[in-house]
Amino acid sequence: MASLISFFQRSLAKLLILVPVLVGLSISPMSVGALYPSDPSSVDVLDTSLRGQNLQNTEYVKYDLSGRDLSEANLSGSFFSVSNLQNANLSGANLQNVIAYATRFDNADLSEANFTGADLLKSFFNGAVIDGADFSDAVLDLDQQKALCQRASGKTFDSLQCSSVTESYVPSSEVENKFNPGVG
Repeated sequence: MASLISFFQRSLAKLLILVPVLVGLSISPMSVGALYPSDPSSVDVLDTSLRGQNLQNTEYVKYDLSGRDLSEANLSGSFFSVSNLQNANLSGANLQNVIAYATRFDNADLSEANFTGADLLKSFFNGAVIDGADFSDAVLDLDQQKALCQRASGKTFDSLQCSSVTESYVPSSEVENKFNPGVG
C-alpha cells in the first residue's frame, strides 16, 4: 500500500509540473520562429546588398548568404553556424569576435576584413581572397590555417602566425633539453 501511495505522489508531482506547460501552449502556441529565430527562409527578405549595415550581434543559423554584398558591414559579435557565405563580398567587413562554426567562406572576398578574436572552427576558406585580412587571435582549424598561410602575405601572413605554422617539426635530439634541463 505504501508503494502505491508513493507512486501516486510521484505521478501527481509530474502532472503538476506538466499542466502549466500544456495550458500555456494551448493558450498561446509557440511559433516556429520562437524555436528557430534564424529561420533560413527569412533570408529572402534581406536585401541583396547589406553593404555598410550595422549587423552586430546577429545570428545566422543555416543561412545562405552566398553572393551577398556585406562589404564594410559591422558583423562584430555575430554568430554563424552551418551558414553559406560562398562568393560573398566581405571586403572591409568588421568580423571581430565572430563565431562562425562550420561556415563556408569559399571564394569570398575577405580583403581587408577584420577577423580579430574570431572563432572559425570547422569553417572553410577555399579560394577566398584574403589580401589585408586580419586574423589576429582568431581560432582556426590547423589545416585551414596552413591553407590560408600558403597564399597569405604581409599583415595577413603575420596575423595568421604563418611563420610558426610553416616551420618544420624538429625531433628531439641527444643534446641537452633547453626546456627541461637534465632531461636528454
